[in-house]
Amino acid sequence: MSYSQSYRRVLHKLGYYDYQSGLIYRHLNQENGWDSHLEKCRDFILRATDFIKPEKITVLGSGWLLELPLAELAERTREIVLIDIIHPPQVREQVKELKNVGLKEQDVSGGLVEEVWRIAAKSTFINRLISLDKIRIPEYHLTDAGMVISLNVLTQIETLPVRFLRKKARVTENEFTGFRKKIQESHLNFLRKHKSVLVTDTREVFTGTSGIITENQTVITDLPVTPYTGKWKWDFDLRGSDYRMKRSVFEVTGLILDNHEQEL
Repeated sequence: MSYSQSYRRVLHKLGYYDYQSGLIYRHLNQENGWDSHLEKCRDFILRATDFIKPEKITVLGSGWLLELPLAELAERTREIVLIDIIHPPQVREQVKELKNVGLKEQDVSGGLVEEVWRIAAKSTFINRLISLDKIRIPEYHLTDAGMVISLNVLTQIETLPVRFLRKKARVTENEFTGFRKKIQESHLNFLRKHKSVLVTDTREVFTGTSGIITENQTVITDLPVTPYTGKWKWDFDLRGSDYRMKRSVFEVTGLILDNHEQEL
């Protein structure tokens, strides 16, 4: 699809273009620091694909294709659809050579971006929202999706809408936590309706310059219990290169959600 100019302005104001650029710059800045994580993501996805043997694959949060073994997947299945809210021009060029790979630009939350903008855009510093109750958490729907891969989006779906709402709402941290949990549960409910592969960070561990360690739980709902689970660490920022000057490591979980109770 092609977004309207007004919707593209919404994406710009909520920071989606800067966020996407920031991810690739962070990757490049870390040099080889992400290699182990990317390798484990790709290996988990390929093993899951060999287990499920889908004729079609739909990838949610394809991004820069860093974690996705696209060429290998294209050889294993009839059709692949890459879905993200924005596809970088470099990715559009890359997939041109793969005849069975298509692109779609969609909000994989089902419309949360538009809903948050509709409710909160006109709020000002002196007229902030006093509750998040009016914000409906949409349900995402897909037909003929084949095997769905949710690729590091479970905790990202909420990131920019919540960041925007922190400027527009005067509510408690508990209310923000409840709001985030509903968003995560909505995404998981969608995945349960399909044969799915979920790759997500679950916790971020910070180490400050003084050696003090703090943690942030990024998944705040219960993940499904499945026959096959993979766990590894992602050295996200070992340089302490952002404004916090803290080294950051994510704990990552991979899950296969499938109706057949078999071992991989």
